[in-house]
Amino acid sequence: MTLAQFVTKNAFRNRRRSALTALSVAFSLLLLTVMMAVWRGFYIDQGAPDSALRIMTRHRVSLAFFLPGYYRDKIRALPGVMHIVPMTWFGGKYKDDRPENFFAQFATDPSEYMDVAADKIVPPEQIKAWQQDRTGCLVDQALAAKHGWKIGDRVVLLGNIFPANLELTIRAIYTMDPPNNSLYFHAKYLEESIAWFKDRAGFYFIRVDSPRSVARVSRDIDDMFHNLPEPTKSESEKAFQLDFIASLGSVKAFILGICGAVVFAILIVTANTMAMSIRERTREVAVLRTIGFTRRRILSLYLAESVTLAVLGGVAGVLLGGALMYLVGKSPLPGLPASMKVTVPMALLALCVAAFVGLMSALIPAYHASRTNIVDGLRHIG
Repeated sequence: MTLAQFVTKNAFRNRRRSALTALSVAFSLLLLTVMMAVWRGFYIDQGAPDSALRIMTRHRVSLAFFLPGYYRDKIRALPGVMHIVPMTWFGGKYKDDRPENFFAQFATDPSEYMDVAADKIVPPEQIKAWQQDRTGCLVDQALAAKHGWKIGDRVVLLGNIFPANLELTIRAIYTMDPPNNSLYFHAKYLEESIAWFKDRAGFYFIRVDSPRSVARVSRDIDDMFHNLPEPTKSESEKAFQLDFIASLGSVKAFILGICGAVVFAILIVTANTMAMSIRERTREVAVLRTIGFTRRRILSLYLAESVTLAVLGGVAGVLLGGALMYLVGKSPLPGLPASMKVTVPMALLALCVAAFVGLMSALIPAYHASRTNIVDGLRHIG
C-alpha cells in the first residue's frame, strides 16, 4: 500500500463522519466562492471596454433629485464630450412585485442613445423604428427571451415612483455581453404623461473622446455647476455603479464578514473531525511507532488526511459555486452584476483556503499524537 492510498483509506475510515465533514466544507466553500464572485463583480471587474468612455452625471446630493434639461447643452459644449443623453430611472412594476418580474427601466432620448451606448448591438431598421415611435421601447435580448417578448409585443409598466402607467411597444431588441436586462423608452413619452417632469432628467449619460478625458471632463462638469442650485457629481460608469451599491449599505463589510465567518466555520468543523479521528487512533499511533514510523512521518500522515478531506470538500463547493454563478449570469438577480462568474484564479484561491484550513485544523491534534509515548499509547483504552 502506498502512502497516498494509506492517507485516503484513513481519511474515510469512518465514512459517515467524513462525508458529513466534506459536505460541511463544500457548503462553506460554496458560500466563500459566491462571495468572492460578488466581490469581483462589484469591485474588480471593470466592465466592458466601451464603458471606459462613459460618464454619469447626477445631482450631487442624491439620485432622488432631478437635473434641469438645459444642463445637456452646456455639457455638450465642453471639450472632449462626444454625445450626451438624459436618463431617468422609471422604476415601474411589470405584472406584479415578484423579483423575477423586476428589471431596470430608463427614459432616454432614442435619437442619440445608441451613440453613447455603442456596445449595444441593434439592427439599424429596429433602431429607426424605435426612434420613430413615441411609445416604442428597446429591450435586452436576454430579458426578451426570459419573458417571451418579440418585436411588436406590448409591455405595460405600472408607475411606482412616477404617477403614470406606460403602455410600450417593443420596437428594438439589443444584444450585449454581458446582458444587462434593461428596457429603454422615450423620455418625451414620460414628459407627456407627467407635466411636472418636463425638461428634467434623473442623470446624464455621456460619452467622451478617450478614456484619458474621463477625469478632466468630469471635473469640468462639476466645476461648471458648482454654484448653481442643482450641483452635480460626475464619475465614470463603474464608479457610478459602486456609488449606487454603497447607497444600499456597507456591502464590503458584509462580504468580508461572510468570508471570515465561512473560514472560521470550516476551521471548527475540520478541527473537530480530526481531533475525534486522531483521539480514536491513539493505540494505532503507538503501533506505527513500534514498527518504525517516525514522529515526523506520523505528523505528516495526519496532516495529509485532514488536507485531503478539506480539499475534496472544497472541490465540491467550488464546482457548486461555479454552477450557481453560471445560473445567476443566465438570469441575473436584481442588484447583482450579470458579469459575476467564478474564474480559475478564484477557484484556486478557494481551494488554497480549504487546504490551509485543513492543515491548520489538524496541526495541534496531529502534533500531540506524534509525541505520544509508545507504552502509554499501547495502554490507551478508548
